[in-house]
Amino acid sequence: MRPSAQGAPEAETAARARVPAQPRAADVDRARARGAGEPAAARGEHTHGEPPVPRPRPQVQRSSVRGQVLDALRTALVTGELRPGEVYSGPALGERFGVSATPVREAMQQLALEGAVEVVPNRGFRVVERGDRELAELAEVRALIEVPVWLRLARTVPAERWAELHPLAEAAVRAASAGCPATYAEADRALHRAVLALAGNEQLVHIAGDLHRRAQWPPAGTPASRGRAGLIADAHEHTALLDALIAGDQDLVRTLVEEHFTGAH
Repeated sequence: MRPSAQGAPEAETAARARVPAQPRAADVDRARARGAGEPAAARGEHTHGEPPVPRPRPQVQRSSVRGQVLDALRTALVTGELRPGEVYSGPALGERFGVSATPVREAMQQLALEGAVEVVPNRGFRVVERGDRELAELAEVRALIEVPVWLRLARTVPAERWAELHPLAEAAVRAASAGCPATYAEADRALHRAVLALAGNEQLVHIAGDLHRRAQWPPAGTPASRGRAGLIADAHEHTALLDALIAGDQDLVRTLVEEHFTGAH
């Protein structure tokens, strides 16, 4: 038996009596291990009638599949693999991509919102047939939005910030040299997105990006791509623009920007 604390002040004795014995770390670990798989009530915790927390559903995985299918469909649009005027069903495309029809339909619904396809009841989705007039209208709208921003940024952004974008321009040149229109389209959008981001306006980046993507879909009755030479020419316009921006040559920047958007790149 432990000796009593005779002679100790009453306040000190009372304080010691109120402090509970502290469990050892090993005891805590064993208790956690025992209770890890038990419901709160089984471990003696008070739930106060709270509803059980539902197990997470695999929404993230399905969303990831939908995103991958959406990227694949966008690539097929740029390359012309999905032909304008043709109708494609969800099950058929799902079999082609090795997924169920559900993520395909969800991705197609997104493309319908973007104006790339239209719903055909009981059949699937028809790729929209776009003409030269629509492409010209998109080019005009893009020029109205982006050209003033590029020119304003040319006056306000320092040369070192423009130099930081050179790797993106070089990536576009490599993509163009490879001759893959889908890879180049992505690199092209990445560079334009990075330039517009310098303006600090997220809505501008989003709207201009949507217009840019739509402008890259080939119209009906034309080749899917302008060819490797055309892609390379476009890519070199980017590098020439960045060189002029770094040099601070405002007149040359204006000329190159207007030419670039006149070609609807």
